[in-house]
Amino acid sequence: MHTAVTTAPPAVATDTLIAGLDLGSTGVKILVTDLDGAEVLIHQLPTPWLAGPGGTTVMEADALVATIRELLVHVARQLVERFGPGARIQAVAVSGMGESGIVLDRAGRPVAPAIAWFDPRGAEQLAALPPQLAAEFAGRTGLPLGVQVSVVKLLHLRDEGLDLAGTRWLNLPEFAVAALGGVEAAEYSLSSRTGLLDQDTGAPWPELLAHLGVDETFLPPFTDAGAPLGTATADWVPEVFAGASLTVAGHDHLVSAVSTGSFPAERYHVSMGTAEVLLRRLDEPLPFDARERLAEVFINCVRHVVPGTWVLVAGVKTGLLMRRTLQLVGVTERAGRDRLDDAVMALPVEGLLADGDIVVAGARNDDGVLRLTVRADGAEPAELFGAVLRHGNDELRVLIEAMDREVEPATSALLTGGWAGMRSVQRARAEVLPGVQVSDRSQDTAYGAAVFARALLEPAVVAAASHP
Repeated sequence: MHTAVTTAPPAVATDTLIAGLDLGSTGVKILVTDLDGAEVLIHQLPTPWLAGPGGTTVMEADALVATIRELLVHVARQLVERFGPGARIQAVAVSGMGESGIVLDRAGRPVAPAIAWFDPRGAEQLAALPPQLAAEFAGRTGLPLGVQVSVVKLLHLRDEGLDLAGTRWLNLPEFAVAALGGVEAAEYSLSSRTGLLDQDTGAPWPELLAHLGVDETFLPPFTDAGAPLGTATADWVPEVFAGASLTVAGHDHLVSAVSTGSFPAERYHVSMGTAEVLLRRLDEPLPFDARERLAEVFINCVRHVVPGTWVLVAGVKTGLLMRRTLQLVGVTERAGRDRLDDAVMALPVEGLLADGDIVVAGARNDDGVLRLTVRADGAEPAELFGAVLRHGNDELRVLIEAMDREVEPATSALLTGGWAGMRSVQRARAEVLPGVQVSDRSQDTAYGAAVFARALLEPAVVAAASHP
């Protein structure tokens, strides 16, 4: 006779839980862990965008706060039901998308909605930028000059009649921390996305501020990712979160890289969300002229979330195109996506149609408009999705070749993010990336944010996790 032995799960210190909040382009997620990094729960709500004509997309500040509140209330209820009334979140770190933010007036009230990084507005302002500023932009900021950067959207708001005098800017994760009751601060990796930060000086670019019509007070004091920024004191914060230490974790793709335990310089960290982003860690910034060369193919050289390091950020909008392809073929749920994944895997990588029967465009980082040209019958959903994957590979090759001219080629790649779980995506990217591995985490960015939250209670965690 055998006796069954039941091993009780490890006890969770429910009064020292921590949370990572990720403000993503598709969803707002929260992930709770214990101090050992064990995941306790994950919850997600849709990002509250308002879609307009021609791809214009905005988010009201109140809608974002309401979404965060709903997340926190749900999590608080789940934790109390699971662990009892003593459950407490001791620290919260907020990561999220770059380029989008909120303009506040002197009283701290939002005066305009956040414009999505993929919103196409700003072309007129881009064309009207003074020649000297345009010529210096890439080398000084580390960013390619395009409508995606925050300053171009701000110029659009100004030209539409928004008086920016006396206002200040908070990137979305910074705004969320302030809304929770924390201190207003400009985190370096997010500020690097605005086009207002001089990468050499680490300070705002005075001439561009002047062109915008603001002074240095438009940005709050700068801080590193993970710096303590007060506590959660807003009156809408559930008791489980009340008094939690707060910090900004930084730009979502970079925070994802911290979640993996190490980010060696010779590896591509590939964050596959709405944007697909290849990251390379640098221990020192590239010079002005190298930043200019990389910007010509839309590659950034900016500050990492780990102080004293930089990153190359090479992005394509393949996630956006894949999502729109799924919508086009009527796939709206996970089961349908899995069936499509199986169908793509049943085809060879190059598909069964002749070369040129399906032509795809739009993945380049200054585009994002899915364009499909079908010249033959047989363009089934799997053939379309496979063609989109191959188009993504073509654009990634351009970026990889450009990076390889400036730094030693990478020898491995780690795929993370929502699209990385598809076998067809993994197979496609193995055609262009070396030594592909896939993260086993479902929410790398939210987990990376939780790493920063843990560091508020246990210093040096992030630095230890971010180097080999």
